[in-house]
Amino acid sequence: MATSAQHRPRAALFDLDGTLVDTNYLHVLTWWQALHQHGHEVPMARVHRAIGMGGDRILEHLLGEEHDHRDDQALRDAHHALYAAWFDSLPVLDRAPDLLREIAARGLRVILASSASADEVKAIRAALDVDEVIAGATSADDVDSSKPAPDLVCQALSLADVEPADAVFVGDTVWDVKAAARAGVTCIALLTGGISEAELTAAGPATVYPGPPELLHGLDSSPLAGSPRD
Repeated sequence: MATSAQHRPRAALFDLDGTLVDTNYLHVLTWWQALHQHGHEVPMARVHRAIGMGGDRILEHLLGEEHDHRDDQALRDAHHALYAAWFDSLPVLDRAPDLLREIAARGLRVILASSASADEVKAIRAALDVDEVIAGATSADDVDSSKPAPDLVCQALSLADVEPADAVFVGDTVWDVKAAARAGVTCIALLTGGISEAELTAAGPATVYPGPPELLHGLDSSPLAGSPRD
């Protein structure tokens, strides 16, 4: 009979914004500012619900499929410039580095899978300061379609060299849960992105935790449960 350890995942795939760093509301503010600069008045509550999508999808989601696309790149550039002002002071969520270290110590490959741009991912990695336990990272720059498309999750699986059944994705938005589901990967959702437990639960994750400290404390009973390295 196969042991329970053989059925445990061999890779942990992590979203970044709102999952490991407390940046969702920085994105809300800077997207709102960028939209405002270009004459679009979008309520911050709507912007918040769109966070987790990549820049290739968020504008269509917020402005509609029929909006004038000629300003799209200027809007993305404006958001990036506004958000980049925070690169040196990105707030890391409590116990997030400890969570990554503990998961890696249990023998799982830690892969970052974010809808952020490559330079945003670089800034977040610098803030987390745990590169020694990160086996790989992918960003919106590496795929054709960002979340809720499964491309980022599939790319992360490829980097980890595991099958979907051997991985767990950890995220904080409905878009994370949907992307994981479309890739056939179990998802853990965290409440640290400001999305309600009811909304996240309705999207269908395996379980929901308040944040990294609670997931770290409950690792042994979570979908990430695994044996420590020999």
